[in-house]
Amino acid sequence: MAEIRYIDGLRQAIEREMERDTSVIVLGEDVAVGGPFGVTAGLVERFGDRRVINTPISEDSIMGMATGAAIAGRRPIIEIMFIDFVTLAMSQLVNHAAKLRYMSGGQLSVPLVIRLQQGAVGGWGAQHSQSLEAWFQHVPGLKMVAPSNASDALGLLRAAIRDNDPVLFLEHRGLYFRKDEIPDPGTVPSLSTAKIMTPGNDLTIVTYSKMVWEAVAAAAELAQRGISAEIIDLRSLSPLDMDTLVRSVQRTHHALVVHEAVVHGGLGAEISARIQETAFDWLDAPVYRLGAPFAPVPASPVLEDAFVPNAKLIVRCAEQMIGP
Repeated sequence: MAEIRYIDGLRQAIEREMERDTSVIVLGEDVAVGGPFGVTAGLVERFGDRRVINTPISEDSIMGMATGAAIAGRRPIIEIMFIDFVTLAMSQLVNHAAKLRYMSGGQLSVPLVIRLQQGAVGGWGAQHSQSLEAWFQHVPGLKMVAPSNASDALGLLRAAIRDNDPVLFLEHRGLYFRKDEIPDPGTVPSLSTAKIMTPGNDLTIVTYSKMVWEAVAAAAELAQRGISAEIIDLRSLSPLDMDTLVRSVQRTHHALVVHEAVVHGGLGAEISARIQETAFDWLDAPVYRLGAPFAPVPASPVLEDAFVPNAKLIVRCAEQMIGP
C-alpha cells in the first residue's frame, strides 16, 4: 500500500476530479501558487488559469462567486485559508449556498466544496486556530466532513466534489504532514458514514479529525489498565452516522465524546443528547464530553498545549466513567 501525506491526499483528490470532470474549478487566495500550505501547488501549470483562479482577499466575494458558479453548472472548490475567516462570508454561505436548493423547490443545486483549515497548533493564536464546526452543524442544507487521515482526505474530498450540495471540508493543520497508508486510492467513500478505528467492549470514544489520534493513544494506555475502548472516527459531522454510534454504545454501555472545539455549545452536546435519546436503555453512565475550555485559543505554546485535549485527559475521563 502506498503511504502519502495528508496534504498529498488532498492534492491528489483535486487532481483526479479535475481530470475526470472539466466543470471542476479551484478558487481562492493564492491557490495558483499553492495556497498557504501548498495543497494546490502545481495545479495551475496542469489545468491552466481558467480553472485554477486566484481571487482577491475577500472571503465574502469568493463565497458569492463560487455559489454563482455552482448554480451555473461548475463544481467549484474554494479554499478559505483559515476557518476563522469564513465568518466574513457567513451570509453567502448560510443564507444563499445552504438555502438555494430549498428556496428554488429543488430546481437549483449548489455543488460547492469549501475547504477550511482549522485547529490549534503552532501558536497561531485566537484568530487563526478556532474549531467552529458546531456553527455549521446547525445549518440545514450544509454537509460537513472532517477526515483524520490521508486516505480519508483523498476519498472524502473526491466524494465532496461529486456531491450536489455544499460541503464544508474541515482540514486540521496539525494533520497536513502526517503520513498514512492508502489501501485503495480509487475508493470514493460515502459522505455520511463513520468508521470504527479500533474495536472495544467497555467504552465508546466518539471523535473526529486530529483528536482521533489522541484517542488511539489513549486506547492503548487504557488497554494496559484493563479498559477496552472502541474508537469511532465520525468523519461526517453533518449528517451524523447515529446508527454506528448507537450500535457501539449498545455493546459498550459507555460513551465519551471528544473534540478540540470548546465544550460549551460544541458538537459534543448534540452527539451526547442524541445518544441519550436513542440509546438511553443501554447506558450505564451519562455520556461524558471532553473538549477545550470556554476561552479563546491562546498563542503561547505552553498555554495552547494546556488548552487542547490530549490522550492523558481522555484516559483520566475514561477511568472516572468506568473506574480504574
